[in-house]
Amino acid sequence: MTRANARTGGQLLVDTLRANGVDTVFQVAGESFLAVLDALYDARDEIRCITCRQEGGAAFMAEAYGKLTGKPGVLIVTRGPGACNASIGVHTAHQDSTPMVVLIGQVAREQWEREAFQEVDFRRMYGPLAKWVGQIETADRVPEYVSRAFHIAQSGRPGPAVLALPEDMLRDLADVPVPGPAAAAKAHPGPDDLRRLREMLAAARRPLLLVGGGDWTDQSGAQIQAFAEANGLPVACSFRRFDVVDNASPNYVGDLGTGAAKDLVKLAKDCDLLIAVGARLGEITTQGYELLSSPEPRQTLVHVHPSAEELGRVFRPALGIQAGVGNFAAALAGLAPVDGSAWADWRRAARAAYEAQLVPGPHAGPMDVGEAMVALRAMLPRDAIVTADAGNASGWPQRFLQFGRPGRFLGPTSGAMGYAVPAAVAAALRHPDRRVVGFAGDGAFMMSGQEIATAIQYGATPILVILNNNMYGTIRMHQERDFPTRVHGTELTNPDFAALARAYGAHGETVERTADFAAAFQRACDSGKLAVIEVKTDPDVITTRTTLTALREGALARR
Repeated sequence: MTRANARTGGQLLVDTLRANGVDTVFQVAGESFLAVLDALYDARDEIRCITCRQEGGAAFMAEAYGKLTGKPGVLIVTRGPGACNASIGVHTAHQDSTPMVVLIGQVAREQWEREAFQEVDFRRMYGPLAKWVGQIETADRVPEYVSRAFHIAQSGRPGPAVLALPEDMLRDLADVPVPGPAAAAKAHPGPDDLRRLREMLAAARRPLLLVGGGDWTDQSGAQIQAFAEANGLPVACSFRRFDVVDNASPNYVGDLGTGAAKDLVKLAKDCDLLIAVGARLGEITTQGYELLSSPEPRQTLVHVHPSAEELGRVFRPALGIQAGVGNFAAALAGLAPVDGSAWADWRRAARAAYEAQLVPGPHAGPMDVGEAMVALRAMLPRDAIVTADAGNASGWPQRFLQFGRPGRFLGPTSGAMGYAVPAAVAAALRHPDRRVVGFAGDGAFMMSGQEIATAIQYGATPILVILNNNMYGTIRMHQERDFPTRVHGTELTNPDFAALARAYGAHGETVERTADFAAAFQRACDSGKLAVIEVKTDPDVITTRTTLTALREGALARR
């Protein structure tokens, strides 16, 4: 080794990040990776280092960055507690098929397997949560391992790759070259697959195209939309994948997520050909695995997915195609359209049912969140980015707002609470020229609201809307359905969220009447700051479609 040309493990790591085009990392500083922070200091003009307030928030930011860019979001956290906090975002990246590279400081090699301070075996801990987990034992293999992590995170079905970094290894010197950027490997559909798909479509009478999963770009979204429109296909999206195609398209018919419209559920059950592209056909999208029978679906199923392991996992497809969504959507451009007149009325009825869902039902209280969302829908620019948390609060923007390309919606299919605020911060950092609006319930906001401080520090200005009903609403809803009148453990006492926002240096307002929402939102936009709008909601109006009273009375009537 020529010592004059040698670099520390930390420097080799940062140089490999540079080679892979990394421009932003999200982290919470820890002593286990001081050598990486030192190397990032020298790269500060190329790689923006975003220091967050809790590792879960940092992980959500990295995951949201991966969704927005299609490149791996990079997260750096310390050993033990830091890695445990970060696991929520890693699990979300796994279930959401989001590319992510997670770098975790680790105890020194000589201390391994002594239960040293904050020691955890990350191969075992992260094994079920990540796509791949490795640990780098010698500095000369840092470029190899990091390059492999980037390759794995982006190839096939995207996901999180995790690397543990012993702190003494990061200080060791090595004279090794850094490879060029990792190239993602994506499967292509074969000509026979495309021929059979067209034959199945030509023979159908009630087809439905279902799009979802990760890895969509503006180009592939436009191509799959063009295919749907050329063939007159109704197109639905899977759980929280609203922005794959433009919701304003006459072919878009809604989402198969939580609280899916009954008309759309019936449509999916009654279709004779279901073409699922990119979606995993998981529990939520298939409405508890009830839309299709297992293992033999009632419908003729064409399933297109980048992972061979996903094809036939629950439902056996008549035609399974392993292909990346981008390559598949591009290949459809060469497929001659079929005559869709046989299902034209089927599509028009489905679209009319979707458009009817955009109109809120009657509401007698002072705050009608549905009407507030309708007002917001008219105010948002076409390229606005909306983030939504887990829980019932997300139902209002998901039902009443509309999405499209460029990518406009970020939400966790993992159902992780605390996502919306960090995701909104990451989106505002990535796209400071676009309006970013994050939606969270009061419970979810309190899980990661401290990342407002991160936004203030780096000049990010999302608008955060807190729908406050003073409870863990989703769980309360389930209590009333399964254990009516026996409410326990779901009530919350909250701070004054608007005052809390002002304490951070943000703009803060509280809205209690429908008529006041639009003006409050405009003031938030005009403030030029991060803004928090607390919306006081009726606790009884638990979803966009029902009330706690109705659930309770229904449960009692069944007894």
